[in-house]
Amino acid sequence: TCLMTQWLTEDEQRAWRSYLDATRLLMQTLDRQLTRDSGISFTDFELLVVLSEAPGRQLRMRDLADAVTTTRSGVTRAITRLVDAGWVVRVECEDDRRGMLAELTDAGMDKLAASSPGHVGAVRSSMFDVLTDDDVATFARVYADMRTHIQNSAG
Repeated sequence: TCLMTQWLTEDEQRAWRSYLDATRLLMQTLDRQLTRDSGISFTDFELLVVLSEAPGRQLRMRDLADAVTTTRSGVTRAITRLVDAGWVVRVECEDDRRGMLAELTDAGMDKLAASSPGHVGAVRSSMFDVLTDDDVATFARVYADMRTHIQNSAG
């Protein structure tokens, strides 16, 4: 049987394109701000944040890749940069000799602390300053629902 494609309505198309454009522009803006003010990419910053929130400030490489917005190969390259900078060290997994952990160093925590105020300012000025409190509540609910739906569908 032939399935009919359910094309996006005009409103859905406008919402979809606006979402894509805003997301792309936001990521570019945040990356530029971090690079300019802190000499670190958005991906590198994101990895430092995820590691800072992990138990013992360490995660398996595959779990780290699943937690950020870049590809696994992108995470591998980024971790190499962070290791070279002294902000992360690679540690062998105790329970799985084939697995590697990335661990945030004290220098990495310092870099994160120094980079965070400018980043938060850029997030606030690019996103939250143009939203009402109701918009923020709606975004939080809608994007959480989307995330849950996609994660549950990924099976």
